[in-house]
Amino acid sequence: MYGVIEKIVHHPERVTLEEIAWILANDELNEQLFAAADEVRRKYLGKEVYLRGIIEFSNYCRNDCLYCGIRSSNKNVKRYRMSVEEVVERARLIAQMGIRTVVLQSGEDPYYTKEMIGEMVARIKKFSVAITLSIGEREFDEYAYWKELGADRYLMRHETADEELYRKLHPNDSFQTRKAHLLKLKQLGYETGAGSMVGLPGQNDFSLAKDVLFVYQLDADMVGIGPFIPHPDTPLAECKAGDLTKTLKLIALTRLFLPDANIPATTALGTIHPFGRQLALKCGANVIMPNFTPSPYRAQYALYPNKICIFENDTACGECTKNLVRSVGYEVSEDFGYRRKVHERTPCRL
Repeated sequence: MYGVIEKIVHHPERVTLEEIAWILANDELNEQLFAAADEVRRKYLGKEVYLRGIIEFSNYCRNDCLYCGIRSSNKNVKRYRMSVEEVVERARLIAQMGIRTVVLQSGEDPYYTKEMIGEMVARIKKFSVAITLSIGEREFDEYAYWKELGADRYLMRHETADEELYRKLHPNDSFQTRKAHLLKLKQLGYETGAGSMVGLPGQNDFSLAKDVLFVYQLDADMVGIGPFIPHPDTPLAECKAGDLTKTLKLIALTRLFLPDANIPATTALGTIHPFGRQLALKCGANVIMPNFTPSPYRAQYALYPNKICIFENDTACGECTKNLVRSVGYEVSEDFGYRRKVHERTPCRL
């Protein structure tokens, strides 16, 4: 088993689920794993870190996922929706600060029609930025429409590739449906992002190993990985939070399998540990997503409790994250941050 890290680097297609689970279950290889992930990241992506300015424009959601603070049945949430004009003006501010990607994120909120999202995309595209949508499962024709108007990326985390666990956590949804949407996004030419949560109740190392193999087989362009943080207004309120080290190991393994993918150091990591995002950058991550959701909305987009940076000045995250990146020896990129593919390959059959 002690040659498995080299095997992942050179022959990822030969690595088994059992080998990945073994690395996740045992900590004796952590130092080697983290060093290998950083080496691969520097080899293919250099020391640059991409910034993605995020606008959380609605906390309405039609879904009732068991872990999520804005689930539809949570009556303690103060709901909000930003207007198209508010979103566009906030995106203009992000562009003026020199950040080259705008991320539009919300709950699954059907209030925003195909045309409303399309108007946001078309107007924001004029600011010479890349646009990432993260608004959940929509109709396939809507994805195509937004792509034609200039949307570049679509982030739709799968949360867990364990089908039974997915079913338990997502009422009225299935992993097969989520997979079909991700494959359609790839087909339409989006840079497609998936990603998972670490430490979910009922999850084990084999479940997490499935997450690693799933994003590899998908050939995901972006992979967001963060710890589970229990929200007090959900059925999982009393469950244990995800582990920092295990989350860093999943990031590192993902970097080895996808050497050229864009992997964020997530806000959730910074929430469970004061240096969580810095540690993630040293374990293979290469993206930071400063929050530009304006007040008073920012505090109300509470997927999990005690989220960092929600009470700061609502434009402070830009400079703050730039300083964070530099503090650990990396450089803030002024690039759009598209995936620079090392090897062209098609996704495996999923």
